[in-house]
Amino acid sequence: MAKTPSGKNTSGRGQRDLRVRVKTAKGRKLSSTLWLERQLNDPYVVRAKAEGYRGRAAFKILELDEKYRFLVPGARVVDLGCAPGGWLQVAVKRVNALGEKSGKRVGTVLGIDLQDVDHVPGAEFHQLDFLEEGADDKVKSWLGGKADVVMSDMAASSSGHQNTDHLRIITLCEAAAEFAFDVLEEGGVFVAKVLAGGAEQGLLTTLKKNFEKVANVKPPASRADSSEKFVVAQGFRGRRHEAGEMDEDDLA
Repeated sequence: MAKTPSGKNTSGRGQRDLRVRVKTAKGRKLSSTLWLERQLNDPYVVRAKAEGYRGRAAFKILELDEKYRFLVPGARVVDLGCAPGGWLQVAVKRVNALGEKSGKRVGTVLGIDLQDVDHVPGAEFHQLDFLEEGADDKVKSWLGGKADVVMSDMAASSSGHQNTDHLRIITLCEAAAEFAFDVLEEGGVFVAKVLAGGAEQGLLTTLKKNFEKVANVKPPASRADSSEKFVVAQGFRGRRHEAGEMDEDDLA
C-alpha cells in the first residue's frame, strides 16, 4: 500500500496522476515531446521559474557551494561559458557583488562567453573566447587582479556519440583548468563540469598536483540519468611543473 507525502496510506484507487502529460503534436518529434514532458515535471525547473533563476543549472552551483563554501562575500569570480546566466545570478548573491549585505565585503563577478548574454545585475559580462591568446591578461585587467574562483558549466556540442562527447568535454575542461592556473590567486578554487567515462582521470591527476583538495561529485540537481559530474578543486598551490621537474621548494 502506497503512502502520500503526508504519510497517509492509500490504495492508489481514485488518486490522480499529477504528472503533466504532453501530447505529441503534429511535426514534433517524439524525443522533443519527451524532453518537454520531463521539463514540465522537473521540480528544479519549477523552482528556477519560481525563484527567478535562468535555468535549473543554478541549483547545481548552489548545492556545490552549500557543501564546499567557495562563493564567499568579497570573492572575485570568473564564470566561463556563463550563458544563460544562472550561475552568475547565484554568484552575485553569494559574494555580495551588489553590496546588499551591510558590513560584508563586496565581491566581483565576471562572466565570459562566446555568445551575448542578457545583463545580470551585479555581474560584468564580456563576449570573449577564453582560449584566445591574451584572454587571461584581459580577465585579470577587468578584475583588477587575480580571481578567487574560476567556474565553468561549459559543455561541447553533442555529437550523439557518448565516447566522443566525453572526450570533447574533458578537453574543454582541461583548457578551462589551464586558464584557471593563469588567473587564480594562490588558495583559489576551480569548479567545472565533466562527464564520467574514464578520460577524466588525467584531468584529476593534473588538478591534484595544483590544488590541495580535489573532489569529483554529483550534486542532487544533476539529473540521475546524466553522466555529468563536477570537479571542485580547492587551495590552488600556484602552477606546478610537469612530472619530473622540480622547483626550489622541492629541492630544499
